[in-house]
Amino acid sequence: MLLVLSAEHRAHLGCLPHAGHAAFGELGRLALEQLRRGAAPRACETAARKLNVGVDTIQHGVEGLVYLLTESSKLMISEVDFQDSINVLGFSDELNKSLLQLYLDNRKEIRTILGELAPKLPSYHSLEWRLDVQLASRSLRQQIKPAVTMKLHLNQNEDQTAQVLQTDPATLLHLIQQLEQALGEMKMNHCRRIVRNMK
Repeated sequence: MLLVLSAEHRAHLGCLPHAGHAAFGELGRLALEQLRRGAAPRACETAARKLNVGVDTIQHGVEGLVYLLTESSKLMISEVDFQDSINVLGFSDELNKSLLQLYLDNRKEIRTILGELAPKLPSYHSLEWRLDVQLASRSLRQQIKPAVTMKLHLNQNEDQTAQVLQTDPATLLHLIQQLEQALGEMKMNHCRRIVRNMK
């Protein structure tokens, strides 16, 4: 699976060939620090003075590297796919090797950081349901009005919460069909590849 870089990210990475080996090392260090601790404008200013380049150039280079490293780590792309992804940038072999080494050395840590940043979503615990049917009312002597009431129990941060939902059978059937269709699509080869790369 290749990583597709937008024109903006290509432009941000465009400063790398003009930076020397020491400057690339500094940009790589700043990108990793930004992933670990967040943006640090002062560190970019210090690096810009030390390397005698503009602050914008440093910031764009760091942003480009952060995007390249995070997206590649998210997808866990292979060494060959990473090389193919950056070959389109037209960098020298030496710079491509440095980028590859930076990715290989740090992808596990980056995945760990991204995992910690991901929102903790509630997970399913159990479901209670009930079918109610209204057969008549004061205004209508004969009517059939079914309703399905569900109580969804969820786990979130070691706490249990419950959501009560009510719907009519037609809407519930439509929802079931949509979920079955989504599950069917998950069995397709393309989706399996995506899920495999996300793990």
